[in-house]
Amino acid sequence: MIRFFRHYIPLSMLLLTLAEYLIFAYISVFAADRYDSATLIESSHGAVYKPWLFASILTLLNSTFGLYDWEWTKGLRSLLLRTTGSMLTAGALIALGNGVLPAVFPGGAEFLAGMLLAYLVAVLVRLLFMEWDKTDLFKKRILVLGTGSRAAKIEAIAASGEGQGLHILGYLPLGAAHSYVPHDRVIHDEGSIFEIAKARNAEEIVVAVRERRGGGLPMSELLECKLRGLHILDLPTFFERQTGILPLESINASWMIFAEGFTTGSARDVVKRLFDLLVSGSFLILTSPIMLLAALAIRLESKGSVFYTQERVGQFGKSFTIFKFRSMFSDAEKDGLPVWARLNDDRTTRVGRFIRRTRIDELPQVINVFMGHMSFVGPRPERPYFVNDLAAQIPYYHARHSVKPGITGWAQVRFPYGASVEDAMNKLQYDLYYVKNHSLFLDLMILLQTTQVVVLGKGVR
Repeated sequence: MIRFFRHYIPLSMLLLTLAEYLIFAYISVFAADRYDSATLIESSHGAVYKPWLFASILTLLNSTFGLYDWEWTKGLRSLLLRTTGSMLTAGALIALGNGVLPAVFPGGAEFLAGMLLAYLVAVLVRLLFMEWDKTDLFKKRILVLGTGSRAAKIEAIAASGEGQGLHILGYLPLGAAHSYVPHDRVIHDEGSIFEIAKARNAEEIVVAVRERRGGGLPMSELLECKLRGLHILDLPTFFERQTGILPLESINASWMIFAEGFTTGSARDVVKRLFDLLVSGSFLILTSPIMLLAALAIRLESKGSVFYTQERVGQFGKSFTIFKFRSMFSDAEKDGLPVWARLNDDRTTRVGRFIRRTRIDELPQVINVFMGHMSFVGPRPERPYFVNDLAAQIPYYHARHSVKPGITGWAQVRFPYGASVEDAMNKLQYDLYYVKNHSLFLDLMILLQTTQVVVLGKGVR
């Protein structure tokens, strides 16, 4: 993992993205040279940009279809479906571009050869990557201190496939009464922590011990490890890096106060506001035909207003009115009490189910962004009824209100639609990561992943 603008990115995926971008550009040059040599000479007409534009479109679509995440590594079927969808969409866009600007976008045999080669490269590179990832040769070697419930969470991460790029050497007990990790993973070597780490060629030590006071943690030995070049991580930082969350059971107020991040500033606010206006304005122009059709379909199917308004809690706890397309029957909450959204919610109309699945129901919130109530990216705003209930049960829940709520957010692209207190607790862990590390770069990453969520229909209720 490398940290880029406070956001953690898997180094292997970054290298894959850069390498594939350059390969796609080379494929464009090769195809032009093989099937349309005149194109390379006519650089004054824009052909000089053709390889980079070709590579940019393919790389962007690969990102949209999740080919730079880890989900495609789950199997060959997932890989082929995502790659085929990406290449077909990219091919359609390039074909349209060729009709308008033939000097910039490839066409004919050059186009067909380029797309075929790009498809084969995208699949073959990932098949090689999947084999390469099975080896421990290039993985960071991790020694975990502790064998309790916190250490068990690290083992669960490794077992679920979220510990990419890591090789867990084992778990070193520190006098705990119970062990929650597999017995064959417990290290019983004699010697100091540094001696054990050196003998096993460890590069990093993760402290997964609940009780650190009263001699529960050998500080002098850890200091020796630190001074002799080993990287020491506490559990919240490890989870932050590997999973994009801040685990509620492992953080406290003092950690949040002294940790890097959780900062705002006037410059950041100005940049964020300009970004919101630019993205929202462009979005409104591009989606206005869809919004008109959605409004017409809602009006024709059921009685009631096209729009649905609700009071939501915004930045610093201030309430505002949110706008959405109505997806439920007008009497969905006839008893007057707010109700969590449910899987296959029977209160939704047929049009409502479609606009929820495609996220069209969220489009009118662009109005809230223009009015400054919301940002385009941020934690999802909740209703006051739920906020009061959740804040009473979940620690640090109000921390998510330190930034403006958003139409989309880190929790929305990483976790399914929340429909319970437990779901809200899991989503808060992602929201806290965003509050701690929010930046323009992270906002752009979330927008790309939001497109993936819409295309692949994830997390719909």
